[in-house]
Amino acid sequence: MSIREENQGNTLTRAALREAVYACCPTLSRSEARKILDTAFEEICEALVRGEQVKLRSFGTFNIRSKRARVGRNPKTGVEAPITPRKVLTFKASPVLVALINGETVTEEED
Repeated sequence: MSIREENQGNTLTRAALREAVYACCPTLSRSEARKILDTAFEEICEALVRGEQVKLRSFGTFNIRSKRARVGRNPKTGVEAPITPRKVLTFKASPVLVALINGETVTEEED
């Protein structure tokens, strides 16, 4: 049974991912599956906070990008407002993921 069959909604949740880890490894307890998933997410978050790129093969790449300060406008009123400098999280899907989304088959070498 896939994660999607278990998760009837339109959103894949952390709990559904945890159940998938638990289901694929029969020797793990539910608490061990939770710890594995939580540790993986913590490592990804900590790497991004440090400004490191996170690349997950056949999935995609997460980056932190700095945006400069600028003047923006309210599109409804036209009133100018300062936009402070900030960092944003970007994600670029791998060619493998894009192909899967489009129903195409791709070999791992294209990643």
